[in-house]
Amino acid sequence: MKKVFFLLGELDDDDLDWMIANGRREEVTAGTVLIEEGRAIDTLHILLEGTLAVSVSALQGKTIARLTSGAVVGEMSFADARPPSATVEAVEDSLVLSIPRTQLMEKLQKDEGFASRFYRAIAIFLSTRLRGTVRYLGYAKGDLLKDDGESEELSPEIIDSVPLAQARFDWLLRRLRNKDKDHAVLPDL
Repeated sequence: MKKVFFLLGELDDDDLDWMIANGRREEVTAGTVLIEEGRAIDTLHILLEGTLAVSVSALQGKTIARLTSGAVVGEMSFADARPPSATVEAVEDSLVLSIPRTQLMEKLQKDEGFASRFYRAIAIFLSTRLRGTVRYLGYAKGDLLKDDGESEELSPEIIDSVPLAQARFDWLLRRLRNKDKDHAVLPDL
């Protein structure tokens, strides 16, 4: 399952409007490093289109995962305020929604409902990732970590939110692709 589905399945329409209003649409060229291992970050990124590679210095920069449309990167540093544990680089020209840390932190501090929904989504996602990592370490040594979640066993609560999250992601992507048509209205879902 795409990481963004965890986030968009928990957030509400007003939260999404806030993210679009406060984030910036960025076209990232292949080879651009979005996140560097060990260096503090000031932005949360949502990959709308393209592919990113994740690597770690402990493995001499070997790519350990490839992220595709719907990936959220930088979320761990928002959860624990520590520098990133991996480097994330664009493999191909990509489109991302980048939300500045200062604005996101201010929103999280001022809006308890948003904070609750945001951190719940991050907790569910990180828990799911940890389960997948444990499975990977036990059964699939040598393969790339899969970030699609297809093999993950998800709770019915999460599975039930997937269609709504998919619709929100599609709407978000359409809106950011057509940034000049910024007066679109979110359809009732």
